[in-house]
Amino acid sequence: MNFGGTIRINRVGLCIICALIILFIIYLSPKHFSLQSDKVNLRRLLLASIEAAERGGREVIKVSKENNLNEEIKGKTKEGAKIPVTEADYRSHCVMYYGITKLFPSINVISEEKEGEKECKNLVPLDIEPRGNLGIHGLPDVEVEASEITVWIDPLDATQEYTEQLYSYVTTMVCVAYRGNPIIGVIHKPFGEEHKTVWAWVNKGKSPHLNFSKVKHKENEKPVIIVSRSHHGNVDKLVKKVFGENSEIIYAGGSGYKSLEVASGNVTAYIHKTAISKWDVCAGDAVIASLGGSFKTLSNKYLDYKASSGHINTEGILATMSDNMVDNGKLTYTDV
Repeated sequence: MNFGGTIRINRVGLCIICALIILFIIYLSPKHFSLQSDKVNLRRLLLASIEAAERGGREVIKVSKENNLNEEIKGKTKEGAKIPVTEADYRSHCVMYYGITKLFPSINVISEEKEGEKECKNLVPLDIEPRGNLGIHGLPDVEVEASEITVWIDPLDATQEYTEQLYSYVTTMVCVAYRGNPIIGVIHKPFGEEHKTVWAWVNKGKSPHLNFSKVKHKENEKPVIIVSRSHHGNVDKLVKKVFGENSEIIYAGGSGYKSLEVASGNVTAYIHKTAISKWDVCAGDAVIASLGGSFKTLSNKYLDYKASSGHINTEGILATMSDNMVDNGKLTYTDV
């Protein structure tokens, strides 16, 4: 018996085995998984947006109770108005921004604040199990390409009013834009007897406890226009020009608050004349759009919320649930 014989290796078979091993390694690699996760489930993203906004709101309340705002001035508007930022802005940003980006690492998320993750303490993953009071049950599982999604976050809208303890104007907001169009808006009001969260998904659903309806303007009805109390940019003249001399003007803080006033029918329209950041208006735009209203620039254009379009809108805002009552011929870009 010959135990000293040689074993012949089939080179073709060996090459096939090596190729299979390489393919298996590629399959298990993080890059492969990132390719597999290029789809985003919008229902899950809505749940994450609601949870993020509510957690941000809880941080805003905590800071107000601690009475240690650490207020700073991070800049000024073109008109010279100071732009404040507080500890609440940063802490809300931490839970909202990193809560969403950890769950959806392949999407583009833009926040007003820029606090790095190592400055954020005790981050807890978002819980996106649907709760009964949200009205999420029954919504479809819609998947889209992650590259088509941009999420806009405002960790604390109406910071100026927050520092003045005018808490009714304060909101935390998340907006989901698909191909630049706002399709999901979440606006959370952390203060008050009811911590109210408003959400809307265009053509899919909205908060069950909110019975928004399109406002029908009557010929003899006095228009009520809501504008910014701190960045109004002499908008009174424009209001009178567009809506008439008998128009009533209400001054309020927070774009989220003003957008909800439009959607609920408490005011005829929301006008903003000066430059405004897209994280301030995207969620309100989505809510109003989902209800059949109109949210455009003063030059009668829809806003583009793609990340590549820039963070600032310089053409003003006109939001209303009764678009047919506005004479767009009275609005020109020179009004901005």
